[in-house]
Amino acid sequence: MKEKQFAVLGLGRFGEALAITLSELGCNVVVVDKDEEKIQNIANLVTYAVQADVTDINALKSIGLRNVDAVVVSITSDINSSIMGIVNAQELGISEIYGKANNAQHEKVLLKLGVKKVFSPERDMGERVAHNLFSGDFIDILELDTDHSIVEVDSLHVWEGKTLEQLDLRESYGLNVIAIRTLDVLNASPLAGDVINSGDKLIVMGENRSINEINKLSRKDH
Repeated sequence: MKEKQFAVLGLGRFGEALAITLSELGCNVVVVDKDEEKIQNIANLVTYAVQADVTDINALKSIGLRNVDAVVVSITSDINSSIMGIVNAQELGISEIYGKANNAQHEKVLLKLGVKKVFSPERDMGERVAHNLFSGDFIDILELDTDHSIVEVDSLHVWEGKTLEQLDLRESYGLNVIAIRTLDVLNASPLAGDVINSGDKLIVMGENRSINEINKLSRKDH
């Protein structure tokens, strides 16, 4: 299978980390930024680094941007450059285009332009930290998509002494229990007959809405 080719337009912290990680994962990565110093700093870490203005379609044509599979426009300092980068990528016939936004208005504009997905790292991180602060336990949340996560939740008092089968959290909350943590012991293959004890933590997979509901109940409970 041929390696996927990406172009990252704009080298802020997000764009730089994205380009380097994609490159480490074995992808061909072209980066474009008008800052010569940023280009020099990343040149040895990616396939091809070019100093150019993403608003200049001829410059993008000359570096063969039309040959890449996907483009990520990660410019947030100048919304016009961000828009023009996306429009130029569309004009070059690239169907898989992603954008980074730094606020809701910017995100709205990019979605109207028809990008495949808009990344808002600051907002996403803010939401993740809020979930962790709310649950009071900084277990990293694994977001499966915008609506589903895997997260650790405190067991509720009403669950104590009951088996997973009796609780049937899938039916009640739409949550799948994938592990149980009792003190520092992790039961990674829980069975239907396993009993929930006081202080247990459950690693669950499900909708964020259901997880938030459990967290609210847990706050009242403890």
